[in-house]
Amino acid sequence: MAVELCLLLLLLFCGSTVSEVQPIYKPPPGTLDFGFVPSKTYDTGAYHEPGPIGILFKIVHAFLYLVQPNPFPQDLIRKVAQQKFGNTQGDYQKAIYYEIGFIVSAALGLLFILLLPLVGLCFCMCRCCDNCGGEMHQRQKKNADCQRSCFATFLFVASLIISIGVLCAYAANQHLTSQVRGAKKLVNSNFKDLKVFLNDTPAQIDYLVSQYNTTKDKALSDLNNVGPLLGSRVQEQLGKEVRPALDAALTMAGAIRETKEALENVSVSVEVLQEGTERLHANLTDVKMHLSNTLNDSACSAAQAASTCNIIRNSLNQLNINANFSGLPGVSSQLAKVNDVLKIDLSSLVQKGYAAFNDTPDLVVNQTKNILSDIKNVLESIGSNISSFTKTLPVQKILADLTIYLTQSEAYVQDYFPLVEQYDFYRWLGCLILCCMVVLIVVFYYLGLLCGTCGYDKHASPTTRGCISNTGGNFLMAGVGFSFLFSWVLMIVVVLTFVTGGNVEKLVCEPFEDKTLFKVLDTPYLLNQQWKNYLSGMLFKNPNINLTFEKVYSDCKENKGIYTSLHLEHLFNINEFLNISMYTEDVALRIEHIQINLSKIILLDEIGKENLLNFSSSGIDGINFGAYLTEINKSVTKVDLLSFANDLEARADQLPKGALENALKGHANNIRMIHNQQVVPLEQAMKYVKARSTLNQSIRLLKRTSSELMVKVKNVVSAVNAAQLLINNNASLVIVQETKKYMDTIVGYFEQYIDWVKESIAMEVAACKPIANVIDTAVDIFLCSYVTDSVNTFWFGLGGSSIFLIPAIIFAVKLSKYYRRMDTEDVYDDSVEQW
Repeated sequence: MAVELCLLLLLLFCGSTVSEVQPIYKPPPGTLDFGFVPSKTYDTGAYHEPGPIGILFKIVHAFLYLVQPNPFPQDLIRKVAQQKFGNTQGDYQKAIYYEIGFIVSAALGLLFILLLPLVGLCFCMCRCCDNCGGEMHQRQKKNADCQRSCFATFLFVASLIISIGVLCAYAANQHLTSQVRGAKKLVNSNFKDLKVFLNDTPAQIDYLVSQYNTTKDKALSDLNNVGPLLGSRVQEQLGKEVRPALDAALTMAGAIRETKEALENVSVSVEVLQEGTERLHANLTDVKMHLSNTLNDSACSAAQAASTCNIIRNSLNQLNINANFSGLPGVSSQLAKVNDVLKIDLSSLVQKGYAAFNDTPDLVVNQTKNILSDIKNVLESIGSNISSFTKTLPVQKILADLTIYLTQSEAYVQDYFPLVEQYDFYRWLGCLILCCMVVLIVVFYYLGLLCGTCGYDKHASPTTRGCISNTGGNFLMAGVGFSFLFSWVLMIVVVLTFVTGGNVEKLVCEPFEDKTLFKVLDTPYLLNQQWKNYLSGMLFKNPNINLTFEKVYSDCKENKGIYTSLHLEHLFNINEFLNISMYTEDVALRIEHIQINLSKIILLDEIGKENLLNFSSSGIDGINFGAYLTEINKSVTKVDLLSFANDLEARADQLPKGALENALKGHANNIRMIHNQQVVPLEQAMKYVKARSTLNQSIRLLKRTSSELMVKVKNVVSAVNAAQLLINNNASLVIVQETKKYMDTIVGYFEQYIDWVKESIAMEVAACKPIANVIDTAVDIFLCSYVTDSVNTFWFGLGGSSIFLIPAIIFAVKLSKYYRRMDTEDVYDDSVEQW
């Protein structure tokens, strides 16, 4: 049946497993979310907590360690299993050495069984002959009270120990019965988990298969978005050269517009400044002429005025404008050429290049429609192959057969469980009778102590003791009699349960807990002399496969999938079913055949390039920027007119009073008026200030723009030509590279699905925890915790009680002499009592 179970589980899991072929490359696809494999929680908790009685279990374990401290005899067990035990004389010596503690203890028990009834018989016959304390005569001693107290105390202590022992035995007996009755719930829980294990597996398989749709949907999503994905990747790679070239051309288009504006500003500003300086020049010339006529007057010929007039006459050349904008060369020819260049909208041509390049994703979509349709068909066929393969497996039939077997097994257990409970009741009743035997003895001892102590009268002589005291002595002797009758029966039970329970604890429970038992089972050629590994030979008919009981149990204990735990790949190679190359080869080939032609993309036509060259030959680099900047930086007049007027007036004051003086002062006032009305506006009026500022900025802008203009334009044209050449001739290499990355992404989704299924098969699908729970329930919980610990505790308590019956017998016989009514007495005899 185990083979059929393994075959069933194998077939169940093969339908959902995938290839373990290592991928050649590891692409970086987006992470897919396959969710969690549906699984139900198992009810069985393969752990038993004994409760307060666990303290007794630990004490018994410690006692067994004292009796048997030797390690587990792996070699002897192997020889027994291989039927080679006894081939050498040393085997018996090793077995005796290992069992020496049990042998000695059992020998002492047998000695107890044989001698105690014999001693009881002899003691009875001896007392019948009025010996051994049978004579109803008591010699009085001075220390009689002390002896009586000591005997009573020792008997009470022994009885107390016996009581404790019988209580331990009774507790163990009750614990075993309660656990056996509760075992039905545990058994039902294990059957329920096994049913869940079987019923849940098909749903897990279906879930694994259905999650292929997640992979397929993601792949289809990427295929439907081939433009944004593949097209954008191609566009991104080409854009590293295309976009800078178009950006440079667009920048140059902006420079052309700025140049036009700058030329216009220069022309307007020069006209404004020329208008102001020409009017000022005419007024200064007129003042200078009138002043010169005044100086030619005969009054200047006088000795007192000649020198002053000469000084004034020599300074007349200073009355002139300094910044002469009329002499600057015009820019009308350059402006006309730039206007001709601007008749063609270069920015619009560049934007058309941008638009054409940005249409790359759409070009990819349009040129890959047929291929993508084929790829989608391949993906659909893969899903159909997976589904059709799982349907060919006889999963449902095998599951149904195994479920029927499991149901029959459960019914069998349910039918025979009442019989188990009935036999356990007989066992419980027998153990209870044994406990009652000890209780009867102890009750006689307690009654004897009670009656003897309460009814004892120290003033009464042995022949006049009261009825209560005499009854106490009789109770003690009754306890002695029953001790001789029952003790050997109790010891027989103790020896049998001790040898059996102790060896089960040492040879089964302890090695099972530390897994030494599994190591023995995994010994090569142990269970079958022809098979190196028994488990793999039974399952796969191949004993060379390294499949061990310990590894299977440990994996199931960790709740791993049964496919991994049993190495079922040796029975059904799942690599042949879901080899990744089977499903990705067609997809990869079709993606590799994607061909994209981007030659229709025109970044900048010949008109735009010619327009750029015409701008470079517009002549703005021939403008005399130095002349403009020089005139801009000059003051309006050669001399400060206010200072000149003040100086002229001061020199007029040096002349004799008269017409000459007044005429010169009149000229000074005219000069001041010219300064206020013309020079000051030229220096401070917004119109002229703005004109000078605009002229300054425009000239500097033109100077920067014209610097190596021809080289700049040629560089822009060369960059555009290089980008266009890349698109026309070398784009295929970029497309191949990006198509490879795109293919890796699509194939990567399959690899993620494969890895996820492999992990699910190993850890989640058909997790075999119930199998480990069945083993733990049968061995660790039921056999060891329920039965063995309870049995060991029972013989431990009952055995302790039986042993302490011996001192109790001695003290009871001694003490009864002080409680029973004697026939004769000798109050004068202090000699040692003989009996």
